[in-house]
Amino acid sequence: MRRLALLILFAACLCPSLHAQGDDEISCYSYRQENTAFKKKLWEGYEISLGPARNAAETELACTAAIYNSAGRVVFRTSGFNVVFDQNLTGQDFDGDGKPDVVFRTDTGGGNHCCWGYVIFSLSPKPHKLFEIAMEGRVDFEKDKDGKMVIWTRVSVPGAFATSMAQRPFAAQVMRVKEGKLVDVTPEFCGSKDERLERGYLSPGDLNKLSTVGDQGSADNEGIISRLESRTAQHVFCHEYSEALKDINLWPAEKRVEVMSGLAEAFKDEYPEFVAKLEEFLNRDLTR
Repeated sequence: MRRLALLILFAACLCPSLHAQGDDEISCYSYRQENTAFKKKLWEGYEISLGPARNAAETELACTAAIYNSAGRVVFRTSGFNVVFDQNLTGQDFDGDGKPDVVFRTDTGGGNHCCWGYVIFSLSPKPHKLFEIAMEGRVDFEKDKDGKMVIWTRVSVPGAFATSMAQRPFAAQVMRVKEGKLVDVTPEFCGSKDERLERGYLSPGDLNKLSTVGDQGSADNEGIISRLESRTAQHVFCHEYSEALKDINLWPAEKRVEVMSGLAEAFKDEYPEFVAKLEEFLNRDLTR
């Protein structure tokens, strides 16, 4: 009985965590012994097909989905270990052009939770992929007061000190589609009190424990590390650079250089203004 329960739990873990598999789900999972080939009509003559991949043995990607136009030509294809046609999100307008879009969820990581992602595809004015969103953590698709799509994502953030998978630091980013491109608009929402904005509290006792991070035989303080690294990254995503520097200053002096160097490398392309402040702060710290 215990073995049976473990097998059931294992099978459940292979499914994407944000969506339960229903009886009417159009999907293909590599762990299933048999996968049905599905077809579904969309609009304006387009149709999807989804099911086992013919060349699965060559690519090791067991499942595939495609969109066909009225002439039977493939205009889009996605393949993976698991593929799901998202019927809840398909039909929504993601780019504000007044036309419905098509959404798939694809797993290219073998069911290991690392590599599920949303693929959003537009059929208007001609077929083209709008964007992809990795499902590192929770992803919320919402409409703002003007009826425009807003996408909240929890993304894993850089840290100087390794944490386990269970304690990985995350922070929230908010996206919109503007002129056909996915744009980060996180600062627009940082003045709100939305609970998804990672701003974890650290007590004086928590901060004292940071001095033992990385020491041989030190206590396991992963939760504290994760909370601080999440909060620092959230400040960066919100362009609250002074607050991020205050967080960095909470680290013991002997660990601060490692923290700053890691953040400078991770954020150099997307947040050059913060990295410039960080390098100034780092140089000042080294000359003391």
